[in-house]
Amino acid sequence: MAATPILRFIACALIAIAGSGDALAQYMWLDAKGVKQYSDMPPPPDVPANRVLQSGGSRLAPAMPAKDAQAAAAEPTLAERNAAFEKRRLERAERERKESEQAKLDADKARSCEQARAYSRTLASGERISRMGPNGERSYLSDAQRAQETAATQRVLDQCKGS
Repeated sequence: MAATPILRFIACALIAIAGSGDALAQYMWLDAKGVKQYSDMPPPPDVPANRVLQSGGSRLAPAMPAKDAQAAAAEPTLAERNAAFEKRRLERAERERKESEQAKLDADKARSCEQARAYSRTLASGERISRMGPNGERSYLSDAQRAQETAATQRVLDQCKGS
């Protein structure tokens, strides 16, 4: 007969331990004033899901309203936000690279146009223009060569005016 009270005590202890899982469920959320609230009961239904910091056992967790579920589904995940950020960063780098190349091309064209203008002024001045031949001897432009150089320079200057 002495074994019966011990068995009853063990049975009660096992029942208490088995049922304590739900009792230990803790919930933590931020109320409307931003104060953390702790409870073993789920937060009130008017607390949005994004303000629930910790929910207890899965059996006691409040069901997410349909509006909040749609809003959560519409929000991009961290991986999606990172991918979008990386895409924007690459697009910006590509755009800056193209702008830099275009600026270099524009600067080169401006320099070429300025050199063509200076050469055109030199050709128009009538002074003698000399060149060095392949064997190092100096030769002067003839009137025909000067006319050809003037025409070639004018074609370059016409391209400079067009843009």
